[in-house]
Amino acid sequence: MKYSPNSPILLTSSLHVDEARQAIANLVSELLQESSAINDPEDLEIVPLDQAINRVLAEDLLSPIDVPAADNSAMDGYAFHGSCLDLSTPVIHLDVVGTALAGKPYEGKIDPGQCLKVMTGAVMPTACDTVIPQELTTIEDDSIRFPSDQLKAGENRRLKGEDLQKGKPAITAGRLLRPSDLGLAASLGIATLKVRRKLKVAILSSGDELRSLGESLDAGSIYDSNRYSLTGLLNRLDLEIIDCGIVRDDPESLKKAFIEAASKADVLISSGGVSVGEADYTKQIMQELGDVGFWKIAMRPGRPMAFGILKPVPGKSPARKTLFFGLPGNPVAVMVTFYQFVRGALLQLNGANQTEPPLVQAVSETAIRKKPGRTEFQRAILGRDSQGRPSVRLTGSQGAGILRSMSEANCFVILGHEQGNIAAGELVDIALFDGLL
Repeated sequence: MKYSPNSPILLTSSLHVDEARQAIANLVSELLQESSAINDPEDLEIVPLDQAINRVLAEDLLSPIDVPAADNSAMDGYAFHGSCLDLSTPVIHLDVVGTALAGKPYEGKIDPGQCLKVMTGAVMPTACDTVIPQELTTIEDDSIRFPSDQLKAGENRRLKGEDLQKGKPAITAGRLLRPSDLGLAASLGIATLKVRRKLKVAILSSGDELRSLGESLDAGSIYDSNRYSLTGLLNRLDLEIIDCGIVRDDPESLKKAFIEAASKADVLISSGGVSVGEADYTKQIMQELGDVGFWKIAMRPGRPMAFGILKPVPGKSPARKTLFFGLPGNPVAVMVTFYQFVRGALLQLNGANQTEPPLVQAVSETAIRKKPGRTEFQRAILGRDSQGRPSVRLTGSQGAGILRSMSEANCFVILGHEQGNIAAGELVDIALFDGLL
């Protein structure tokens, strides 16, 4: 679906989850094309390797060396030339003339009928191209013997440049850097990486009933938990957070808060003020300050969710549009909609090439009631059943305001738009929280 600001279809219809996700991806692509933000030197920085975790790599990391730097042994054993393997001879006998360790090459000569004891990673002498594992040999004084049909010439040798070739990409641009990537860079002797600038994300909560921590609760009031959930979610992505606090439910306060946030941030995420009866405030402000993308999604929890853009604020440098997400006020719905829509958009906007986490399947331990016509995200606990298979059970009541259901869970059970009731023992799609929430 092509994004079109203020489209009657997007504003009046309840989009499928996939349609909403695609509309967001289309708009983010347009924003990147308009601003060339992904190639702007101002949006790149060089950081030490130990500070690069969860950052997005800005350019291909080219290997300055071959890995491995020379042919080497893939295991502990004995190195020799494959021409010694004579299948007409049932047993091969070789004289051991020395030892090569990792980091300590053997400097002597290896003649036919001879071999070299090698440890894993030891450089292979030019006269050797094959390694027989030591457990397949029989040692007799200074010689070894083994059946000639135990291996083929060239086995158990790692070739120079087999893993990485000098000048070729070791890690490609757009990678959300993981611990293994940092280790790979370090193994190449690289101390710094060029990464994308951290996105600036403003967050605010809207509602007259909300109170900050430390304040007393009067009748009908509640503590604001959503900003703390959002802060945790954003910290998982290592983004710069601008906390705009609690904003009261009136048009002027919201408009002022939106303008201030747009002047500082690449993305604004609000929670509350988008349900039926309250939506007019945010919709009106969005239409004044930018464009509304869509308003309703066929999902549970999280049906009312606003999405759009805020136009550049005068004086903002660089003068770019601000992506806007108006999340529901219910605490669980905030986390579900962030996971399903906001997280991927933030990664895409920051140049990441993988934005959606993979789904896996598990056996449902109990029956789950579900009506076709919407996508549902049930909070659940993944474990194993008596047969050792991955199995999943719900955390109990699935109300959108029951934050405990998120705290106890370690995954979502995702029930598709057209899916109906789930029987006990049926496979269901799940998305693990680890690294996401």
